[in-house]
Amino acid sequence: MASEKRPEAMRLTTTLNLLRKCRACKERYAHLVAALGGVKADHDAPINLLGILRINGIKDCEWVLSEGATVEDCAPLWAEYERQRAPLWAEYGRQCDTLWAEYLRQCAPLWAEYERQRASLRAEYERQRAPLWAEYERQSAPLWAEYERQRAPLWAEYERQSAPLLAEYERQSAPLRAEYLRQSAPLLAEYLRQRASLRAEHERQSAPLWAEYGRQCAPLLAALLEEADGK
Repeated sequence: MASEKRPEAMRLTTTLNLLRKCRACKERYAHLVAALGGVKADHDAPINLLGILRINGIKDCEWVLSEGATVEDCAPLWAEYERQRAPLWAEYGRQCDTLWAEYLRQCAPLWAEYERQRASLRAEYERQRAPLWAEYERQSAPLWAEYERQRAPLWAEYERQSAPLLAEYERQSAPLRAEYLRQSAPLLAEYLRQRASLRAEHERQSAPLWAEYGRQCAPLLAALLEEADGK
């Protein structure tokens, strides 16, 4: 059986204007522009993807290929690269999933404790608010009934009469809500503080996984681009 014929290699380039048209990340785009000479750089000049890989790294180079942000057709090379990197990506994902699951496991009791403490505050807020709302509804009910009876002509009158009632309800309930928010704010702040340290630890552990993934993928992508470049 004849071996499968690979597509003919083709040098792949992009341009600054093409990257901007494809909505490249502003920060990474600015990094590339600076490396190419700043704002005076020719935004229509071809940029070899090997240069993107060298200047901006594996992640940005992968993005260019995945978005098809090249002057030439990059689909065949991208498909071949995805085929070769598949086991590396799968392993990176497997390890990251394990770290993420551990992060979520550690966050769960923090959130539960925050919710537990907030629930009692919310219940007290609702308890104090309930009679205020009930009184508002009691007084506005006949107004609403009268509005329903006469419909459109009384809408303005209904709003005129109910507005001070609602304003009085909001006036009385505002300090209750403010107190609820005042007491729950430090609870949320403490939860976020503890979660942040867990997230930082997750990022710390996942960073070398991404670095290792990039270390292994970069030469694969470089080899394919060099082959396309005729080197």
